[in-house]
Amino acid sequence: MAALRWLTPRRRSATARSVLAGEASAEAARKSAQTAEETALDTGAEAEFPVHGDERAAAFFDLDNTVMQGAAIFHFGRGLYKRKFFETRDLARFAWQQAWFRLAGFEDPEHMQDARDSALSIVKGHRVSELKSIGEEIYDEYMAERIWPGTRALAQAHLDAGQKVWLVTAAPVEIAQVIARRLGLTGALGTVAESIGGVYTGKLVGEPLHGPAKAEAVRALAAAEGLDLSRCAAYSDSHNDIPMLSLVGHPYAINPDSKLRKHARELEWRLRDYRTGRKAAKVGIPAAAGVGAVAGGTAAAIALHRRRR
Repeated sequence: MAALRWLTPRRRSATARSVLAGEASAEAARKSAQTAEETALDTGAEAEFPVHGDERAAAFFDLDNTVMQGAAIFHFGRGLYKRKFFETRDLARFAWQQAWFRLAGFEDPEHMQDARDSALSIVKGHRVSELKSIGEEIYDEYMAERIWPGTRALAQAHLDAGQKVWLVTAAPVEIAQVIARRLGLTGALGTVAESIGGVYTGKLVGEPLHGPAKAEAVRALAAAEGLDLSRCAAYSDSHNDIPMLSLVGHPYAINPDSKLRKHARELEWRLRDYRTGRKAAKVGIPAAAGVGAVAGGTAAAIALHRRRR
């Protein structure tokens, strides 16, 4: 206001009125925005999400029963049986485990461990390149038609916003990478099987990527990518993934098991259930957005870390 001293009274008055008008307008805008924010909170409305152009945000998706109906490792086992990697009695066990998973809607630790042990014994002695090639075929045969369109649309919304999207799963990383690439996602974190000279040994590198291990993997990836986890989103169906969901600022329960549903409701996490078509709490992304769309281009998958002799 000091500059107004040099103006004539008339001009000073006009300028002062302009300044006051500008300040009043800014104040009104600020109050209007505040009111809109409060109204959104009262009505349950959400700000636009995902935020376009936020390079420090990303999305992390569980795979089994979140992105895809059933468990990837069981579908993989079915494909290996077709190619005579193992006998009928092994297929019967895979079928029983898959039936349990679909009916119960959650991961049974004993079943999952048995499936992993079976898969490791089956692939022992086979070349990594062979299994990756077969994985492409198995995706087309058994997995592509089991992708949940609703979850696929959520992932596509993040991609359209310019964000990276990662699968995070206990499934073998080779299978997870195939699925991620086919869906146009950025890449995948998965369980790594040991190989020497490009041949599977029948052992794992470390532990299966399950439960708390998923959270640690996401935390490490976020640090390497320079992500702000408070601006990231995570999606899962299982209470086993609560550690991963709790890491991010935008946790989503997708097709949740009973324990996760209860936990999500207590913490007011967003819910969506695609299994029966019934609507759960609003997720914040239109259900129709990007349904059925597949992103083109090349996915940048995480390189496999293997011990080589």
